[in-house]
Amino acid sequence: MKIGGLQKFSLIDYPGKIACSIFLSGCDFRCRFCHNPELVFNEESNFSEKEVLDFLEKRKGKLEGVCITGGEPLINNDLIEFLKKIKNLGYEIKIDTNGSNPELLKKIIENKLVDYIALDIKADKDNYNLISGTEIDTKKIEESLRIIINSGIDYEVRTTAVRNYNNLEKIGKWLSNFKIKKYVIQNFVIRDKLIDNNFKKIKQYSEEELNEIKEVIKEYYEKVEIRV
Repeated sequence: MKIGGLQKFSLIDYPGKIACSIFLSGCDFRCRFCHNPELVFNEESNFSEKEVLDFLEKRKGKLEGVCITGGEPLINNDLIEFLKKIKNLGYEIKIDTNGSNPELLKKIIENKLVDYIALDIKADKDNYNLISGTEIDTKKIEESLRIIINSGIDYEVRTTAVRNYNNLEKIGKWLSNFKIKKYVIQNFVIRDKLIDNNFKKIKQYSEEELNEIKEVIKEYYEKVEIRV
């Protein structure tokens, strides 16, 4: 398992849980506004699997959950075995995914190795390749979405809102037939490191603007939240 980072404590990464976040290296997307280029392009390990599992062993009773994020966790063929080891320690698991590997996602769910899933939707269907920076089969994204919705597992679908770049109303129209329970608008945050540093020039949405967008798209989902 190629582990690029470990955040030892978080109150926000796993809704309702005191958690830690494990960042897996590597990604099959190249989203230009991504703020984790060191994970996307570097597939090396900064932590051994044993180091992380030893940490989790020591934190039992203090942490409730583990967030598996990236990068893109589901590009790792050994992910299932890693999740089993975490589950054996008694933790609930949240997985962040871009939805590009519905086959592995289905296996993880069937093996009862995940308790919460966050699916990132990058763009509307017609502009997915442009936004993701690579050739994407949107049918796989749709299949992942169906698997998640039909799983009975807690989930959220979310989009990072980038001004003049991805259109949340078009995304809403595309996703409206899926009957999504919870959709989260994440505000684009300018970081020191981005895949494309030109995005540092983009003006972030104000909270007022995000609320205006929420009003426009709320008809497409059961519930819409804003994460600033």
